[in-house]
Amino acid sequence: MIKNILIVRTDRIGDVILTLPLAGILKKHFPDVRVTFLVREYTRELVCNNKDIDEVIILKERNGKILFRENIMQIRQRRFDWCIVVFPLFIIALIIFLSGIKNRAGTGYRLYSFLFNHKTYEHRKYAERHELEYNVNLLKILGVDENINPSNVHFGLSPEKQNERVIDRVMSENGMDISAPFIIIHPGSGGSAIDLPLESFKTLTGMLTKNLALKVIVTGSVSEKRLCDELISDENVLNLAGKLSLGELIALTDRSAMLIANSTGPIHIAAALGRYVVGFYPKITACLPERWGPYTTKRLIYMPELLCNNCKKKQCRERNCMTTIDVTGVFENIKCVLEKERTAENK
Repeated sequence: MIKNILIVRTDRIGDVILTLPLAGILKKHFPDVRVTFLVREYTRELVCNNKDIDEVIILKERNGKILFRENIMQIRQRRFDWCIVVFPLFIIALIIFLSGIKNRAGTGYRLYSFLFNHKTYEHRKYAERHELEYNVNLLKILGVDENINPSNVHFGLSPEKQNERVIDRVMSENGMDISAPFIIIHPGSGGSAIDLPLESFKTLTGMLTKNLALKVIVTGSVSEKRLCDELISDENVLNLAGKLSLGELIALTDRSAMLIANSTGPIHIAAALGRYVVGFYPKITACLPERWGPYTTKRLIYMPELLCNNCKKKQCRERNCMTTIDVTGVFENIKCVLEKERTAENK
């Protein structure tokens, strides 16, 4: 009987989002199980308001270095009987091993996989299925064979009340009607993929504000503020890059009509909240939407129109593949989606 399980996902925003459904699936199959997530501090707000997650442990770090003994101690004292290491690193696998957890599940394809006594054998690099589906397949080790798809997935993500109040204030201070629809554009990606060019984002932003009279809020990190400034075409564009915490971004996204982005964490936040998403993806195997696309039925996905095989990042940059995405066509499709959504709301 599984009583107390730890799920480890210590990498980036999108990766954590695509692991959240494991908590609800575990509760479904083992109603009395206690589910704990181990994450990094900067992704904490993705998991701290989830009714399927009983506890959140923050990976102890100092100056970017994982603290070995401190993490062993905080894990050992909770007496987990199972652990699933979704994101494998040698130091994490070793910490889990030395924490005394009897059942340790992880990939069987690493040199340090001997530290796991329950192994799974799936190569993810070929993008044969979605990252979320790979994650859910780890539960087969526990005898859980769940048929997950974009129509039945449940992330359990929701904004916290205090963050909703912050967004109310920010929008009010910037003269925005909190009841009026708006679109979020997130033009950066932190280098996780090849991005839609800035000029394409600028063109699309102008079409949205001028042709549809929509408000656009641009988001990004502190380091992306200058990039986001480039999208301010008129008074209908508000740049909040570097001004929101992760929890506040979740609350803002929950209010939005749509989020437009490259392959990056916020696109998964929007999908998890049930918002419509528009995503731009290169034809690089490691970045394909088949593995990393937003896991939702409410999406528009665009890729380069060039025919290329075995595309690599260097080739994609040199050929400027992402410039072949027709943003006029993107705009027309967004227009149709918003009209359908508006019609459905008015019925």
